[in-house]
Amino acid sequence: MQTILVIDDEPHILLMVAQRLKANHYDVITALSGEQGLKRARQDHPDMVLLDHVMADMDGDEVLERLQKDAATRNIPVVMSTADVKEVKIEDYLKRGAVDCLYKPFTPEDLLLKVQKVLARKS
Repeated sequence: MQTILVIDDEPHILLMVAQRLKANHYDVITALSGEQGLKRARQDHPDMVLLDHVMADMDGDEVLERLQKDAATRNIPVVMSTADVKEVKIEDYLKRGAVDCLYKPFTPEDLLLKVQKVLARKS
């Protein structure tokens, strides 16, 4: 079973995403902060990270940068999620090391398609 780490500081989004992924036979690890997410990524070595861009303690850019700099986590594909459609372009995320972007609000189908696409690339 493939493992996905979801890092988002909004509990309702974290719960919705986790439930949808679990219902589709993924193992899910959740983190409500960037710091907690970094710790879980190092500890659990997920197959993929879904990372929120805007968080209170540490924004997604900093988390992504730290994941990229750490030898233990740099090869984990990261998909950024953001509601800032006008502010952040997918090219910006790709330059920083993310493999893709999921714009909020997204449907459960959008989520699953993105996850399947990224994990298929990794295989």
